Amino acid sequence: MAYWLFKSEPSTWSWDDQVAKGEIGEEWDGVRNYQARNFMRQMSVGDLGFFYHSQKERAVVGIVEVIAEAHPDSTTEDERWECVDIKAVKSVKTSITLDDIKADERLSEMVLVRNSRLSVQPVTAQEWQIICEMAGVSD
Repeated sequence: MAYWLFKSEPSTWSWDDQVAKGEIGEEWDGVRNYQARNFMRQMSVGDLGFFYHSQKERAVVGIVEVIAEAHPDSTTEDERWECVDIKAVKSVKTSITLDDIKADERLSEMVLVRNSRLSVQPVTAQEWQIICEMAGVSD
């Protein structure tokens, strides 16, 4: 199993929106960055990810599961763009902000710290465990 982080502007697609989709989940569409697209191509059904609110909140607010591997993004006719489908698994007990993550030196090499603009990014197993502990959840 691999771990990921999915960033979304809450005004566009929030954690509450994701939770409301239930078991059917939702396409993680609209990604127009090659590196992020390539990360989605590496995902497998059952992989887990953090749902991260960007912009003002800048915090991990939930955990999602990949429920469909990379396929054409339905929001464009351009064949270059693909996406995965994800569903909400659980909310975190405590939101973990970017400042919280930056303050923990064990997370200093995390992609989120080094490239905070990337909308889809990998998370190592160690980073996953640390953030889950900080957030008060078990995966």
